[in-house]
Amino acid sequence: MLKQKRWYDYLWIASAIYLALGFFNILFAWLGLICFITPLLIAIIKGNKTYCNRYCGRGQLFELLGGRLGFSRKKAPPKFLRSKWFRYGFLAFFMTMFGMMVYATYAVFWGAPLKKAVTLLWTFKLPWDWVDTSMAAPWMAQFAFGFYGVMLTSTLLGLLTMLLCKPRSWCVYCPMGTMTQGICQIKYRKEFSNGTQSKANC
Repeated sequence: MLKQKRWYDYLWIASAIYLALGFFNILFAWLGLICFITPLLIAIIKGNKTYCNRYCGRGQLFELLGGRLGFSRKKAPPKFLRSKWFRYGFLAFFMTMFGMMVYATYAVFWGAPLKKAVTLLWTFKLPWDWVDTSMAAPWMAQFAFGFYGVMLTSTLLGLLTMLLCKPRSWCVYCPMGTMTQGICQIKYRKEFSNGTQSKANC
């Protein structure tokens, strides 16, 4: 019997559209904050990883490409990817890059020139000169360039691990997954110490 599809089973379409829109208007990159804030709110309020397990369109996209379409070796990811030191080390690195992006936005807000470039893999600057950013303040455009670079980089890493390992191997070391797992564990310990057991899926 086929599993009945629900609306959230099609969120991979939103992820694909988001990446496409950034090529035509970089300001659409701001929509990516939904994928940044929502998992944290769910983890804080409900104490579980429902977003990762159900609503993550990127994970669904990797599952579609690597699972159904067969673009994956479907091998178990290396042990180091699953290790705590790597996951939290990658999270620290990711947050450092995010902080630098916010600083660049702050600098443009105070008069620094806007840099129309998307940085891929935190190293390679891809010129994005064709986009029109006149409809927004320069600092808003700068944040969009930086955030789109973060989203594009993480997608590329996810695709790479999808090809080499299992379709959703990115989820093993995804910074957002690491953060929400940490929040769930803290929430669980707090509730346990207060005499109530949490049913959080951590």
